[in-house]
Amino acid sequence: MRVGVRIARLSSSLFRSPHCPLLSSTSRRLRCNLSPSAASPEECELNEESDKFLRWLRQKAGSEISSVLSLGNSIYGRSLFASKNIKSGECILKVPYIAQITSVNISGEIKLLLPRDIENVSRLAVVLLAEKKHGEYSGWATYVNSLPSVDEMHNAIFWSKDELEMVQESAIYQETINLQAHIKKEYSVLGPVLEQFPYVFGDVHLMDFMHAYALVTSRAWDTSKGISLIPFADFLNHDGTCDAVLLSDVHNEISEVIADRDYAVGEQVTIRYGKFSNATLLLDFGFTLPYNKYDQVQLLMDIPSHDPLYGMKSEILKKHCWPRTTTNADKSNTTGNSFIVKEVKSANGKGKGIPQALRAFARVLSATSVEELQSLVTEATENDGRLARRPLKSNEREIQAHHILCSRLLHMIHGHDVALKELKFVDAFDCNNQQSLRTRMAKDLLNGELRVMKSAYAWLTNYCSSLSVPKEIYTSS
Repeated sequence: MRVGVRIARLSSSLFRSPHCPLLSSTSRRLRCNLSPSAASPEECELNEESDKFLRWLRQKAGSEISSVLSLGNSIYGRSLFASKNIKSGECILKVPYIAQITSVNISGEIKLLLPRDIENVSRLAVVLLAEKKHGEYSGWATYVNSLPSVDEMHNAIFWSKDELEMVQESAIYQETINLQAHIKKEYSVLGPVLEQFPYVFGDVHLMDFMHAYALVTSRAWDTSKGISLIPFADFLNHDGTCDAVLLSDVHNEISEVIADRDYAVGEQVTIRYGKFSNATLLLDFGFTLPYNKYDQVQLLMDIPSHDPLYGMKSEILKKHCWPRTTTNADKSNTTGNSFIVKEVKSANGKGKGIPQALRAFARVLSATSVEELQSLVTEATENDGRLARRPLKSNEREIQAHHILCSRLLHMIHGHDVALKELKFVDAFDCNNQQSLRTRMAKDLLNGELRVMKSAYAWLTNYCSSLSVPKEIYTSS
């Protein structure tokens, strides 16, 4: 049994698991902004659309999809609710592969003309564009008609320039620009092919393709059949604390969900799309969480060009296969060594959340002589081969190395603080619903990253303080 995950993307990893289901992205966004858990029975209202949708899907699948779930409306938008009492461990949803949309649905004639280097997300987007053009004649019309319009989606790629500036302090700002450029590049290659089949696709513009592309990244699942859109499963809302996941049964060719807890009639049923930070949720799915335990921060570090040992340090890092970020889509020269920092839970612990590679980089960066660098290389060769992973022998030099990280984090913390203060002013005088919503999302993102950075800064300063205390005093205490 394979676990199905959403196919989210973020910076260097082109595919990850996306998050959200298939219905109105507004619904998902509101749900997760307010509370991702369950709605009480009095908060939900089951509707006739559920029976209609399930009848269509049952006919498509040739089998029962679910007998315990119903589509309804809650204060968070469209959701799936327990129509019967559900017990933990019970299979609550089964969708056969035959009732899922994949890139296999592209007709052979069109498939032959598609460039080989076009990614799978774009291929599935092409399928959606064709089904949308077919309208009510499409065999997937019931499904396609339930998808949100561009105006209902709030993925970062749809934000205006002014809205994006709200998150300029976050790495997601450049990630969004890069993704927009990537989608535009995919469209420039696909456009000429689509134009050859006007009776299949109609008149497709960049925004049409971007819309279809975003629908795939926010709703498709990575299953044993590849990237798949799974009707009805897409209505399940995300709860990061939930243990229920989508499972892909290769032998029986079905995707299914097993309840992770008991549900009473009328309770909203949730699933976990993946362990995604607010940056991923905002970029790919168009919503954020007020508190997200999976939040993280991208830290870019590089060797100053004026460093007298720049050449030697660069060569040493290169030999040790130090990863580097790619050039930005706008051709700006902000490449550097990229590190992902997560929240450090304890100021006195081992600093779990701060990558050892980041601390090693700081040790290399702080070196002021050829002898120091040669010593680090020798130590790596004589031990496990990893460069500067052990504390420097000199406490003073070790403190200096970690002060570099403290300084970088402090700078970022200040930037986030300033940005959040400006957002408070914007929110107080804004009356536009969409703008107010996106402002709240920007706050969620920046607050989460700020929490992570402050935890890392607290641990690093505590670590430096412990090294500056005389050994005999530190031991006795």
